[in-house]
Amino acid sequence: MMNKLFKIISVSILGLLLTTGVFAKPVEVVYIPKNTGNPYFDSIIKGFEVGAEKYGYNFSTVAPATADATSQLPFIKAEIQRGVDVIAISPNSNDALNTVFDQARKKGIIIMVVNGDIPGSEAHRDLAIMPVDFSTVGTAQMTLMGQLIDHKGQFAILSATTDAPDQNTWIKDMEDNIIGKGMFSDMEYLGVVYGDDDPQKSTTEAEALLAKYPDLRGIISPTTVGVAAAAQVVESAGKCDQVQVTGLGTPNQMRPFLKSGCVKAFQLWDPSVEGEIAGYLSVQMVENGMKLSEGMTISVPDQGDVEINANNLIYAAPMLDFVPDNIDNFNF
Repeated sequence: MMNKLFKIISVSILGLLLTTGVFAKPVEVVYIPKNTGNPYFDSIIKGFEVGAEKYGYNFSTVAPATADATSQLPFIKAEIQRGVDVIAISPNSNDALNTVFDQARKKGIIIMVVNGDIPGSEAHRDLAIMPVDFSTVGTAQMTLMGQLIDHKGQFAILSATTDAPDQNTWIKDMEDNIIGKGMFSDMEYLGVVYGDDDPQKSTTEAEALLAKYPDLRGIISPTTVGVAAAAQVVESAGKCDQVQVTGLGTPNQMRPFLKSGCVKAFQLWDPSVEGEIAGYLSVQMVENGMKLSEGMTISVPDQGDVEINANNLIYAAPMLDFVPDNIDNFNF
């Protein structure tokens, strides 16, 4: 009788422990970047790993060797078969993965798009995390250039291609809402040249700016290829004290120019923040049943508040200024 009672009590306690999460299985999170061997995505992976240490989920990452539209398909299918709780992914296509996303979600797996979104296919994922609000990039670039040249003198923009949608949007914002107004009224805008995101053409265009405008004080290049080319041209010309170069660059490509003092600051964002936020939300949604809705504000430890926008879109953080004091904290 006592033995039977002991068994009943033991089973009851075990059930209580399981339902209260003491012996609960950790949340399983997998991240599938666009392809392997890309330091940028390695930074996102690092963010997931930091989150795993903080929040106790199991984390793994797999990826194709090439960033083809459908190269991630077999990896997604394998993770569905494995029974993970969350598939975080930086998709190589806006629509080629919709069917497999739907298959995963029917099995209760959360689909979390990281470092972008899938325009037109938002209904096939649960949420998307963008690195920054891209509508703020133009303002951030102009603000930094103004600070670098004391809001006085000539400056030009070295862009990517003539039809690059992101760059054109940012430049239009600068031209329509910032250039020539308020504190920027003493900055003479010389216009846009296009380097086609080609290192040699970007170099040629930057050299032409220096030759054509001897009083040039600044170059904004909102493209990683262009900003590195412009910095190299200015350094080679010995004009680092006269011409300030800034734009959107990666720490690894721009580190030498910050170290030499030829570039004072440039901007981008910290990809690791996306991974850490994604990991935190994975636990909240799977373990705690959090439901996302437009207008919600979620406090993420060490990262501050993030807001849920329309279509469950999240902006991870503001633009980040990379300067000599913080450049060595980043590796991508």
